[in-house]
Amino acid sequence: MRMTRRRLCVSAIITLIVFGGASNSAAAQPLVFPRVELGLTPATEPQEVALSLQLLFLLTVLSLAPAILILTTSFTRVVIVLSFVRSGLSTQQVPPNQVILGLALFLTFFLLWLRIGVRLTSRHFNLI
Repeated sequence: MRMTRRRLCVSAIITLIVFGGASNSAAAQPLVFPRVELGLTPATEPQEVALSLQLLFLLTVLSLAPAILILTTSFTRVVIVLSFVRSGLSTQQVPPNQVILGLALFLTFFLLWLRIGVRLTSRHFNLI
């Protein structure tokens, strides 16, 4: 018992010396924060205005693209049908909504691929 207490005290002293000395030798470096500037400058050339308008148009299309795809494809119909199937099987949360949305997305892309493929092959072989 006496030996164990002595070992504990010695190991505590060694730990304090090792970690206490390390904290003194490694002084903290001052933090450097980057400076961010936001501002508007007048355009000097017409190309700068055109670039700004192109960027605005690109961001608008990218933000509206998911809504357009959902509204113009069969995604909503597939989600509703899969929800009806889930209700018909008397399961409340199996499969989860994320799985139903993933399946609907896959089926939507599959259906669009079939529709585009049929149109391309019919035009290629002059079937229409």
